[in-house]
Amino acid sequence: MNVPVIDIHPHIISDDQQRYPHAPIFGERSEWSRHQSLTIEQLIEAMDEAGVRKAAVVQPSTCYGYDNSYVADATAHHSDRFTGVGAIDMAAPDAEEKIRYWVGRNLSGVRLFTGGGSTKSFDNNALDDPASFPAWALCTELGLPVCIQTVPSGHAQVAGMAKRFSGVNIILDHLGRPDVQDGPPYNGARSLFALSAFENIYLKLTPRGVREARKAPASCETFFPKLVSVFGANRIAWGSNHPATAGVLKENLYDMKIALSSLTDSDRDAIFSTTAQKLYPSLRD
Repeated sequence: MNVPVIDIHPHIISDDQQRYPHAPIFGERSEWSRHQSLTIEQLIEAMDEAGVRKAAVVQPSTCYGYDNSYVADATAHHSDRFTGVGAIDMAAPDAEEKIRYWVGRNLSGVRLFTGGGSTKSFDNNALDDPASFPAWALCTELGLPVCIQTVPSGHAQVAGMAKRFSGVNIILDHLGRPDVQDGPPYNGARSLFALSAFENIYLKLTPRGVREARKAPASCETFFPKLVSVFGANRIAWGSNHPATAGVLKENLYDMKIALSSLTDSDRDAIFSTTAQKLYPSLRD
C-alpha cells in the first residue's frame, strides 16, 4: 500500500472523569464504554503499532453525549495527526451556535446519533426533523460532513436529506447496517444500494460490515466487490471502531485488509486513505 492509512472511526475516553464527566446521550452508557477506555496517548501508541498515520476521532456519544470536550482537546493537541467529529443535537434551538463553537475547537465533522450502541433503539424521526434544517444548512456553508448512525428503515430519510442538502457529504456509520445475510445478489441490501444515486452519500466500512459479510451465504469475496461496483471505492472509507470493537488495532486493520483482498489495489487505497482525505482535508499530508 503506497498511501498513508487513515482511520475515520476510532473513539477515545479520558481517564480523567472529573475533567471530562460522563454524560451518555440517552442516559445510559454503552456496554463497551463501561469496560473499555482509550486515551489519546493510548490511541497514538496503537496507531503507531498498526501503521495508521492519521485519524478522524469520533465522539463516543454513549459516553459523553453532546459534550465533545475530550475529543476537541485531545485532537487539537495533536492536530498534525487528528481531527475530531462531534455529536450535535441537530434539532436543538442552539444547534448552529454549538456547531460553530466546536468547529472553533478543531472539530471538522458532525455526528447525528439516532440510536444503537446497546442503549436505545433507533429513532428515524431525528433524521429529517425540520427543526434540524438550519443546522444542516450551516454544515453546507462550513463544508462539514455529517456522520449518521442509522439502520435500513432510516435509509429513505437519509435519501431525503441527501437530496435536500446536496452540498453536505453524508457518511453512513457501519455502512448503514444493511442486511446482507441472504447472499448474492444481496437483495436484502437494496435500500443501501439505492442510496448510491446520491453522490454526496459515503459509506464508513467498519468491522461490523466484515462480520456480517462473513455469515454464509454472504461472503467478503462477493459482497465487497458488489459494494464497490455500486458506490465506487472513492465513496467508501475504513473506520476501525476501536476500542468498541474488541481486540488490538493492528489486528483490526489486518483483518480488514484480508476481508478486502479481492479488491484492486486502487480500490483498497481509496478505502484506506484517499476517501478519508477527501472527506476530511485536514488529514492530508
